[in-house]
Amino acid sequence: MLEFMQIENINLQGNTPMDLLEYQAKNLFRTIGIPVLSSQRIDRIQDLKRLTIPYPIVLKSQVHVGGRGRLGGIRFVDNTIDAIASAQVLFNLSILGEKPSALLAEPKFQTAHEYYLAVTLNRSLRRLVLLGSVKGGNEVRSAIDSTYQVVVEGEFSPFYTRRLSIKMGLEGPLMTSVSSVVEKMYYLLVEKDLDLVEINPLGVSDSGEVMALDGKVSVNDGAMARHPDLVALVPQPIVLQVDRDPKSDSQSPLLSVQSTLETQGMVGLLCHGSGLTMATMDSFYQAGGKPIAFLNMGNETSHSWDMQTFCDRLIQGLEQISKTPQVQIILLNLISGIVTGEAIATALLQFLHHYHPQSPYSRSTSSTIQQSSAPSVIPQIVVRWMGPDIEGAKLKLAASPIVIFDDLDSAIGEVLKLVKQNKAKA
Repeated sequence: MLEFMQIENINLQGNTPMDLLEYQAKNLFRTIGIPVLSSQRIDRIQDLKRLTIPYPIVLKSQVHVGGRGRLGGIRFVDNTIDAIASAQVLFNLSILGEKPSALLAEPKFQTAHEYYLAVTLNRSLRRLVLLGSVKGGNEVRSAIDSTYQVVVEGEFSPFYTRRLSIKMGLEGPLMTSVSSVVEKMYYLLVEKDLDLVEINPLGVSDSGEVMALDGKVSVNDGAMARHPDLVALVPQPIVLQVDRDPKSDSQSPLLSVQSTLETQGMVGLLCHGSGLTMATMDSFYQAGGKPIAFLNMGNETSHSWDMQTFCDRLIQGLEQISKTPQVQIILLNLISGIVTGEAIATALLQFLHHYHPQSPYSRSTSSTIQQSSAPSVIPQIVVRWMGPDIEGAKLKLAASPIVIFDDLDSAIGEVLKLVKQNKAKA
């Protein structure tokens, strides 16, 4: 009965889930017996000189956003000299606007296979669910259809974890090991009133040893009063580490383009909101694309922005990413709900007007972009757009060179086609 009271408390009080950093999540894993590697937190580069972990090691940027591996936030090193050089890069690397205040050093673990595991609350069912996939790590986002679910009905028992392992096709000692990890994840979530306990990936070595190589724990702020030990772990609100306009009274930061590791790319991604940005990057990579840069301009409700502020940010984002060297094509992914299609179409036309002042695109005299700061060459712009008044917006943009799609796959396909054409012309 206590168990269902705890689940009910999570559901009723569930306000905002707050993610812990990886090293904090792994500290919780240790307390309940989930296998994790020996590790050392690195607060300063000098800490590497007192490293107790044998090389080769992996250095991981400790940030609250996902996708750090693809953005250069994870480095493998073989000696102290390389570790110091990599740490200098990581401490100064902004990932979706967040720079780490700490790194995590761990031994390199040789995996034969990687799995995805999670325990979370399904709010529509008002039940805890166990999730598992035989594809972990970066593959998990492309393996939604092969993610298995077991709903915990009634009193919990190891039966549920073994059922998940069987669904995943596991057998013998591996089934026993994975079931044991999921069971401990479940008890951790219930004990601490958490919203989510996730391991991605759970690495398995050739000898069958299992290891939680990365972990995510979401703390429910409605349950904090019952768990004072978690209060100190909860992250402060993330502040974008970009410059602000000294001439403006606006509290919204200036936009900052982030580079990827794809030095030969020609595509820039522009989205609003970190979740949409990372999902777009994942989809683009999975389709075989290699973006050279990306920019998150913030979502519709950030900083209490009104409609005009959002449109100004859109124009500023297009300007910034267009000035990025090598960017020839921009993939703009918009899912609007508050901002109208007409307002967004007008903003896009205002941006184009500064490249072609004599064109019929716009009669606006907006000063959002200074003419002298506009990029000299206009990139090709492909837009994936969902939101109100799309058809009216399409009509308004019909005479422009902007290509609009309703779904992301079609937009990505068009971008990859343009990449191929541009390479053929080069």
